[in-house]
Amino acid sequence: MTYVIQPAAIPTVPVHGGGQFPVRRIYCVGRNYVEHAQEMGHSGREPPFFFLKPADAALPVPEGETGTLEYPPLTSNLHHEVELVAALGRGGRDIAVERALEHVFGYAVGIDLTRRDLQAAAKKAGAPWDTAKGFDHSAPVSAIVPVDALGEHPARGPIWLEVNGARKQSGDLAQMIWDVPHQIEFLSGLFELRAGDLIFTGTPAGVSAIKKGDRLKGHVDGVGDLDVTVV
Repeated sequence: MTYVIQPAAIPTVPVHGGGQFPVRRIYCVGRNYVEHAQEMGHSGREPPFFFLKPADAALPVPEGETGTLEYPPLTSNLHHEVELVAALGRGGRDIAVERALEHVFGYAVGIDLTRRDLQAAAKKAGAPWDTAKGFDHSAPVSAIVPVDALGEHPARGPIWLEVNGARKQSGDLAQMIWDVPHQIEFLSGLFELRAGDLIFTGTPAGVSAIKKGDRLKGHVDGVGDLDVTVV
């Protein structure tokens, strides 16, 4: 095949134990912890809803390293949202919830970054959120740990984020309104999922603004840590 322009490299995320995971799509579920939904002005259990980030929004951070995040343009209110990330090794349509975890290759720690001022303006205008959620490097992500190395699929345990050593977000994976199997079931009814898809599974309460010079540390018990410095 002859390309009329040079194709871009496929975004990849390192894998614990070696290798690279090619990223196809990044799906994110919104308001999936009750207290976070409440701090965003909503309440109760609602059907899951999703938005997407481009694959190259991923900012991979290898194990033992600190990633560098450039503060994005056209915002003065950049927010952090720490999340468990599920990496799919198999795809499909209309995946039954009972079989959903068979499609997961592994898990990582992610931070869904949001230009909150742009999101608020979009909401007010009834416009899409793309500029608020899908900007460059808006999805820092740690190395993916395969399920075989974890020994089990994480379904409970602490998830937290610190800014400059101060705890800002804290919760438990068991507090998800929609767990990973149900997210996969619902998503596969909307899209044909494929190997290489990442699912950011929601964030606990405590999201707040960050600025240049801040150091973020996200953690999911049993999965690992993600360190990022904002420049």
